[in-house]
Amino acid sequence: MVLVRQEIGDVLRTHRLRRGQTLRQVAARASVALGYLSEVERGQKEVSSEILASVADALEVPLSVVMREVSDRVAAIEGIYLDDTYIPDTVPDAFVTEASLISR
Repeated sequence: MVLVRQEIGDVLRTHRLRRGQTLRQVAARASVALGYLSEVERGQKEVSSEILASVADALEVPLSVVMREVSDRVAAIEGIYLDDTYIPDTVPDAFVTEASLISR
């Protein structure tokens, strides 16, 4: 099961580390409690859209970029290519039948 809060946390942490910032620095700039931001990054707490926007602003990353990256991560977990091509996690029976006929 995909937990969106974990993906959001991972994306925020990645951006923070890329910028070389500490949790304390980002929390202060976003006016968010340090412990709360830590829990958000670890996927333990849900984040409101207002706080997410504030953290993205503190990281100097457009909110749309954060949301796109979260969406892309969820799509990858669900087995969907970014071009909307679905990748099933199982092989359809029809394919197995066709493949077995070809190999004979």
